[in-house]
Amino acid sequence: MLSGAAVLTLNDALIKGLAETYPTGELLFIRGVFVWPWILVFALRSGGLISLRINNFRGQALRGVCVIASAFFFINGLRHLTLADAIAVAFTGPLFITAMAPLVLGERVGWRRWAAVLVGFAGVIFMLRPGSDVLQWAIVFPLGAAVCGGMRDLITRRIAGTETTVAVLAVTTTVVVLAGLSTALFTEWVRPRPADIGVFAFNGALIAVAHTLMIEAFRRGEATLVAPFKYSSLLWATLIGYLMFDELPDLWTIVGAMIIVLAGLYVFRREAQHRAGNRPEK
Repeated sequence: MLSGAAVLTLNDALIKGLAETYPTGELLFIRGVFVWPWILVFALRSGGLISLRINNFRGQALRGVCVIASAFFFINGLRHLTLADAIAVAFTGPLFITAMAPLVLGERVGWRRWAAVLVGFAGVIFMLRPGSDVLQWAIVFPLGAAVCGGMRDLITRRIAGTETTVAVLAVTTTVVVLAGLSTALFTEWVRPRPADIGVFAFNGALIAVAHTLMIEAFRRGEATLVAPFKYSSLLWATLIGYLMFDELPDLWTIVGAMIIVLAGLYVFRREAQHRAGNRPEK
């Protein structure tokens, strides 16, 4: 998970740079095309084409939809926010999942986790700086990505028992490629510059490696133990954002991000205790 978070953050930084020139759908389409060669390599190393077999069509389709929505939201957020801001807000995903658990999963959520959810959202409000002249309306994009990303992770855990890692990656990539291609009907695409082709190819390799590492992390480890390590992306985002875009988070972003991370970690901790005790949470 630590390696996957680092690779995925670098991928996000490259996408942020490309988003200044290319529309979102075109970005997703071209990147997906460059992911597919890596999928075939992974499939050959995992037993051949049989590793691409789909057993849970519904789960795979739902995950693909979540990935598409999350990608569109997040890329549009990167157009307007710093890398660290976008990633910090996207980490509210676990809080949204906890808030939706009673309706979606029929799970009882105790007052402690509800309190952590409210504290986490307070961190988002802190980053928004209401009443100031720098209200960052674009934060709604990574918030949308957080909701969809949280659902994606939940579905990944549910289908990991029947679907291979390479099959999950293959279906998701195909769905994203088709969704990206369909936007050509509604937006004007930009002819890729020769210099950007190599960036797209490198980006495709990064996304393939990152998602493979993260899917494997959820497959091999308890989600409540593995998922918190995704927060290491904030450190990478700060470093990469400074090196590539000369961006540094301000005090509001740092404090808000710390609140979100602490709230998310507490939610993970309470979920782990709840499952270990196997009793209703108070």
